[in-house]
Amino acid sequence: MDHFHNNRGNSSMSKQSDINLGPSANPFAKPTDFDFLKVIGKGSFGKVLVAKRKSDGRFYAIKVLQKKMILKKNEQRNIMVERNVLLKNLKHPFLVGLHYSFQTTEKLYFVLDYVNGGELFFHLQQEHTFPEPRARFYASEVASAIGYLHSLNIVYRDLKPENILLDSQGHIVLTDFGLCKEVIEPTGTTSTFCGTPEYLAPEVLRKHPYDRTVDWWCFGAVLYEMLLGLPPFYSRNVAEMYDNILHKPLHLPMSISTAARDILTGLLQKDQKRRLGAQADFLDVKKHAFFSSIAWEDLYNKRIPTPYNPNVAGPADLRHIDPEFTQEIVPNSVGRIPDSTINSPTATSAFLGFSYATTDDHLRN
Repeated sequence: MDHFHNNRGNSSMSKQSDINLGPSANPFAKPTDFDFLKVIGKGSFGKVLVAKRKSDGRFYAIKVLQKKMILKKNEQRNIMVERNVLLKNLKHPFLVGLHYSFQTTEKLYFVLDYVNGGELFFHLQQEHTFPEPRARFYASEVASAIGYLHSLNIVYRDLKPENILLDSQGHIVLTDFGLCKEVIEPTGTTSTFCGTPEYLAPEVLRKHPYDRTVDWWCFGAVLYEMLLGLPPFYSRNVAEMYDNILHKPLHLPMSISTAARDILTGLLQKDQKRRLGAQADFLDVKKHAFFSSIAWEDLYNKRIPTPYNPNVAGPADLRHIDPEFTQEIVPNSVGRIPDSTINSPTATSAFLGFSYATTDDHLRN
């Protein structure tokens, strides 16, 4: 982590050209390379926008984070650590692809695959519940992505409905790993969480150390909601819901199959040492009877037909994106490079070495 302290306080750091861009095939990327079209999501540090690259007309999702907000929340160390996750060159069919990232004096920009089939849970709201084969298909793609992250010693930790998208064909895409996860530890009182309370595992609520099994709890919560229409232990009263997660036994109706009841019992096990996945991780999940019909290699290679096709007309088709976001006005500041004289050297040096690009980005189609 030495790059935190490199050149700290050096005022020339305010110049874009002096920032270490890392293994970058595109070191001169800047906001003005893009036309920012629509807001498609929001987080605690910034926004996600759909943007069109001027040079080739391609569409990307660009996550724009305010350095000021991150520094204020003392999160820059967290962001830098998670950037190192990105440097592991994550490539998996069900994870969003990062093309490159860059920064201006005030903002960080991540250029990501644009995925416009909509949030999985946007579709679940329309249907209320998914039939078991459809839920199984999505769950197996999600499990495959989690297994891959775990194989690289990455705990996803923040699997939640808004991070699970469908691509234009109807395959799962997990987003947001290593890109400013919301801070999900309780801050101050037990009732103030950033993140999704419905999906918090008991050990996270108790502020106990957690490991990769936290992801299998969240995975169980996702599967439960797909099959039964609400998260497990759900209550409109948040304090009651926390109490349910910690103490209430899991109730599973007979309307779902024996295999579904069995896997949910294993995944939503309050004791993380006894949870499905605690022994052999993804292998435990993969081998469960609920997934007996899944040919995992075919699944990985996208050879299994998707149960639903979002039927998007093309990249500019936003029919599955929540209008709450898309009706928002894109601020001018997003696509502008601010005057570097207003920059504080500390803010820039805190993010030294942040900018990143995959070395083969120019080879990608």
